[in-house]
Amino acid sequence: MKNIRNFSIISHIDHGKSTLADRMIEITGTVSSEKIGEQMLDSMDLERERGITIKMQPVRMKYSLNGEEYIINMIDTPGHVDFSYEVSRSLAAVEGVVLLVDATKGIQAQTLANLDFAKRQNLVIVPAVNKIDLPNAMTEDVSNNLAELLGIDSSEVIRISAKKNINVDKLLARVIEKIPAPKKVEGEDFKGLIFDSEYDSFKGVVAYVRVVSGSIKKGEKIYLLSVNAKGEVKEVGYFIPTFSPQNILNCGDIGYIATGIKEAGIIKIGDTISNNKEAKPLPGYKELNPVVFVSFYPEDTDDYNLLREALDRIRLTDPAITFEPEFKEVLGRGFRCGFLGSLHAEIISERLHREFNLDLVITSPSVVYKIIDGKGDEMTIMSPADWPNGSNIKQILEPWVRLEVMTPSVYIGGVMELLSSMGGKVIENKYFKGDKILVVYEVPLRKIITGFHDKIKGVTQGYASFNYSLIGLREGDLVKLEVLVGGNVEEVFSQIVDKKEAYNEGKKITEKLKELLPSQQFALAIQAAIYGKIIARETVKAQRKDVTAPLYGGDVTRKRKLLDKQKKGKKKLQERMGKIRVPPEVFFNVFKK
Repeated sequence: MKNIRNFSIISHIDHGKSTLADRMIEITGTVSSEKIGEQMLDSMDLERERGITIKMQPVRMKYSLNGEEYIINMIDTPGHVDFSYEVSRSLAAVEGVVLLVDATKGIQAQTLANLDFAKRQNLVIVPAVNKIDLPNAMTEDVSNNLAELLGIDSSEVIRISAKKNINVDKLLARVIEKIPAPKKVEGEDFKGLIFDSEYDSFKGVVAYVRVVSGSIKKGEKIYLLSVNAKGEVKEVGYFIPTFSPQNILNCGDIGYIATGIKEAGIIKIGDTISNNKEAKPLPGYKELNPVVFVSFYPEDTDDYNLLREALDRIRLTDPAITFEPEFKEVLGRGFRCGFLGSLHAEIISERLHREFNLDLVITSPSVVYKIIDGKGDEMTIMSPADWPNGSNIKQILEPWVRLEVMTPSVYIGGVMELLSSMGGKVIENKYFKGDKILVVYEVPLRKIITGFHDKIKGVTQGYASFNYSLIGLREGDLVKLEVLVGGNVEEVFSQIVDKKEAYNEGKKITEKLKELLPSQQFALAIQAAIYGKIIARETVKAQRKDVTAPLYGGDVTRKRKLLDKQKKGKKKLQERMGKIRVPPEVFFNVFKK
């Protein structure tokens, strides 16, 4: 155990975590340089396409230093704020972290958030500045900022280039030197902390575990202590970086256990797995609750059971998702799903489409509201569809967040103007060396779940970053904005808005739908309403055939007669068609607005 080192790489998005992981895998000879590709641990197509890490990924490496051989278990983690729960899960399984900062961008908002995660877990922090080979690198300034943030000397910050393999060996040596070996826990019982899982149709649920005490072999009985379930070990092994079967997992190891359990939803992340059903569970870690809710409905109603099965499978690898069945007359049967942010929701919807071939109708994202009615009773509202009549509302409470925006000082004016328009308030400004400012703001969560990322990047030309955390519920003056297409309410477009902004929001969504909805044989009215009162309207013009084209001269009444006949035909067609079918891509494009 004394030669084992367990650590995670944490940083802001796009600061080079996955490239650094590639270099470490290459240097240690875990995978030959001929077989290794860019972002090797980013196994999902979505990760490679978007250039982001979505799933944490462990790998076991061997490295020789000063005549001794060390086992290094590394976990590559995501950097986007929506996937911060992946970081929190990985930190529960390690003794230290490499805190990586891009030399061209400096300290960002998520850098500070991830550092706070590590400090709360009392982990050893090894700082490193990446991309020092680039011509616009501000290596010394960024190193000094990082040193000041950690309260250390600048010389302790390792300067590296993961892409060019500069000083990565020094970083590995520092990891071995600074990060402690796992502590030996007395007792013969096997105990492991489950920090991730996936499903295999042959092996059942495969649990990713950090072994805290004892050892485990194939064929042994195992118990999930929090749910009182049992299984039999079908296989144990390491991540090198793919599954590599072994004879045994020992104390201090990070590896996997094929449990043989076929019920996909039975394993809980943070649970303790043991060979003794009377063993005392390990202290887990706090899981983050979903804050954004989106409803998924299968376009083909026969796919409802497939959607349920798909969500069960995805929840195995992404425990932050919650879902429960719901039924709407307009949309049929579907699921109300909870996520940690709008990007999180978008990624899951894309996975459902790619991995399970599901075409979905997706509602606009919403947050959880508390409503006090006239009798003083409290209601929890997770969807605009559940919003009560306005006359029965006494008080509305909505979630607020502490928003931290890191920006170059030259853009501070545009940032403050954007934040002021969101109806929040400034808490403080912090100044960093290298001409950067951290703006701390309090704002309603609903203001940042859609569109905020694009807006903040727009006003800062892509240089700003942000992070947020919930701070509680506050009173708001809110109303439900409904959208009618052809006179029928399309519940999927309903949203909760500030009463003062209702007209502008109604105007925006009706104009957006006018662009997206295909024209019909008749004029199509698109309206926005509050409690039945129309506040905005747009019209999609009817497709028109020139029925007078064959006429050559003659009395004008002949033309009028043909046009009146056409008009009556369009009216009858509209009455027969009733409800207009809105194409699924329209729902998704409005959701992404």
